[in-house]
Formats: sequence, C-alpha cells, structure tokens
Amino acid sequence: MVGPWLIFAMSGAAIVLAGAKLSRYGDQIAEFTGLGRLWIGVVLMSTATSLPEIFTDVSAVLMDSPDLAAGDLFGSNMANMLILGIIDLMYRQKRVWQQAALEHTLTAALAMTLTGLAAFFLLLDVEVTHLGVGLGSLTLFLLYVLGMRMVFRQEDMKRRQREQEVLVEVAVGKQDAATTRRAELRRAVVRFSVATLVLLVAAPFLAGSAKEIVEQSGISATFIGASLVGITTSLPELVTSIAAVRLGAFDLAVGNLFGSNAFNMAAFLFADLAYREGSLLSTVSSAHALTALWSILMMNIGLMGIIYRAEKRFMLIEPDSLLMIVSYVLGLWLLFR
Repeated sequence: MVGPWLIFAMSGAAIVLAGAKLSRYGDQIAEFTGLGRLWIGVVLMSTATSLPEIFTDVSAVLMDSPDLAAGDLFGSNMANMLILGIIDLMYRQKRVWQQAALEHTLTAALAMTLTGLAAFFLLLDVEVTHLGVGLGSLTLFLLYVLGMRMVFRQEDMKRRQREQEVLVEVAVGKQDAATTRRAELRRAVVRFSVATLVLLVAAPFLAGSAKEIVEQSGISATFIGASLVGITTSLPELVTSIAAVRLGAFDLAVGNLFGSNAFNMAAFLFADLAYREGSLLSTVSSAHALTALWSILMMNIGLMGIIYRAEKRFMLIEPDSLLMIVSYVLGLWLLFR
C-alpha cells in the first residue's frame, strides 16, 4: 500500500511540473493577445496556479477537514510572499521588486483588503448563510470580482496606449503575421489548458494524503494546512515565478503572486459551497486569524519593496527579501506555538 507521504510527494511533483509550463505559455498568451504581463499574471496565471488550492480545499472540506482547507488558503498567502522574497534573493542581477510596475500596488491592496476581511468574518463568528453559503465567503468573492474589474480597466487603458504606439509600424506582410500569431496563440492556450488540467488531477490526491498525515502525526490540521499543504499548493506559484523571472517577465511573476493571494480569499466561496454544516468561516478555528494577519504584514513588506526604489538597502531594516523570509519562518513558529 502506498503511504500518504509518497502520495503527497508524487502529487506535489506533478503540480510542480505542470506549474513549470504555465509561466512559459502564460507569457506567450500575454505577448500574442497584447493584454500585458501584469493583467495575465494577476488574472490568468494566478487563477491557474491557485486551482490546486481550490480543489485541495474542496476535497478537504468534503473529507470533513474544514480547518485544513482554511489553513491552506491563509497559509498559501504567506507562502506566496515567501516566494516573492525567494525570487528577489535568487535574481541578484536586478532587484525583482524594483523591476515590477507600480501598478501592482492596486492588486496588493486588494489582496490585503480581502485577507483582512476574511480574518474579520472569521473572528466575528456569526452564522449568516444565503443559499447554503456564508455571508463572509460570498462578500469576499463579490469584492474580488469588483477588484479584478478595476485592475482590468487600468490595464486596458495601458493596452490602448500601446496599440496607438504600434500603429506607426509599416503594414507589409501584416496579414501573414496575423495568421501566424493566431496559430501560436491557439497553441499556447491549448498547452496552458493541459498544464492546468494536470493541476486539477493532482490536487485531490494532495488533500487526501495531507489529511492522512494529520491523522498519523497528531499535529493540528490548522498548522499542517498553513505550513505543509499551504506551501505545497503554492509550488506552482514558485515554479512559474522563477521561470517568469528568468524570462525577464517580472510583472508576470509579481502579478501572479499578489493575484493568487487575492484569488485565495475568493476561493473560500468554493470551499463554503462544499461545506454543508453552515458557514465555513464561522466554523473553523480562530487561530487562522493569526495566519491571515501575518500574511497581511508580509504583503505590506512586499508592497513597500515595490514602491521603495532606492538602489541600496540595509538587510532586515528596509523592505528586503531576507526580511520577508525571516517573517515567514517567524509566522510559522508563532502559529505552531
């Protein structure tokens, strides 16, 4: 019989391999559609790389482990900020945070607002449901949709400006180039979809093995969800962000991470739909509020790092990748305690 640790490792490896492809094809889609790397990173990439969280958490809820699901979503937010620190530390030729567009501040602010509201609804502990879904989960999803509309409108304005600049190009061979571009776009979309499908298949195995690990180890589902499951389901973000940085697509990487944090909070709706005992946020442990608030603190460090454009920084004093990594370790220690 295959042990839970082996299943956990195999499903995690499948998620990593699929995530490695998403960045390449996401960058191609951004190029061929003209939508821009920030928009593709915030919406398309973040949604695809967050699919493991959705299916893992729905599977966890169906197996009557709501704390595992909530811990994964809040823990993934912390893990994504850890990834932001790691890629900035790895890529020393240029500071990733400084290369990212200032427009990421809008997505970061949305992610922090949604995470703060999730913590509020969790601590409020009021059982209000509509059509079987908690009021908190529904509010988070609606605010996410409105926030994405704001990001799209901002990026659409920039896209129109880019198109006006391109109008000065000579139209020789334009029709042949357009045909080739459409074919390349279709190929990129198909491959992106295949990689996404692999994530969907692997996620339930990850949730099942994590639940067995919780039962065998005796460690709380809250901590396992925030640490082990949270960082494993964030592996697609890690792989795609590293690949995007190597391609020079800094906005794709940063947009993916902040966009995933916002989407994770909207994903409470899907977990809540699968939970039939009432409102999910009013049921899970209040200890998740610590993870939520700590992830907001880490997002603030990342946000300050993007805005702060000084060339030289002092470690652990100014917004820096090392400060982000130390914050993640400290947050997990506090949660374990």
